Amino acid sequence: MSGLAFPRRHRLLHRSQFLACYDRGRKYFSRRFILFALHDATPGAHWRLGVAVSRKLGPAVSRNRIKRLLREFFRLHQLSLPAGVDFVVVPKRHVDAGTLGLADVERELADLVAKVRQAPAPGAAPRCGRDAQPAQPDR
Repeated sequence: MSGLAFPRRHRLLHRSQFLACYDRGRKYFSRRFILFALHDATPGAHWRLGVAVSRKLGPAVSRNRIKRLLREFFRLHQLSLPAGVDFVVVPKRHVDAGTLGLADVERELADLVAKVRQAPAPGAAPRCGRDAQPAQPDR
């Protein structure tokens, strides 16, 4: 065994976990995928993956191929994934399972995962914008 297994602790298993990712997570977009990422502040938390493939993408054979490719990307890149992040990947409607390959998935998701890694940690004060912290007056 290569040590790159995809154990149960790295999977989102319940609807409530998916909904938390959709509601409180941050969205990242690519040409073929939408990635929801929710940071978990629990110490020692693992990254976890959920895949949501709509029936609108085709028959079960096509949907399962897309899911296999997405799981394989996360299995192969698990050492570079940020710990304590829940990921949900949703393919867009125009994704064609027949022409989609692992290289296509790697090219797009590697960029999205890099953006997740660069995102500010939860609870960190934003640098600017309407949520920025007001300056403290000098005394």
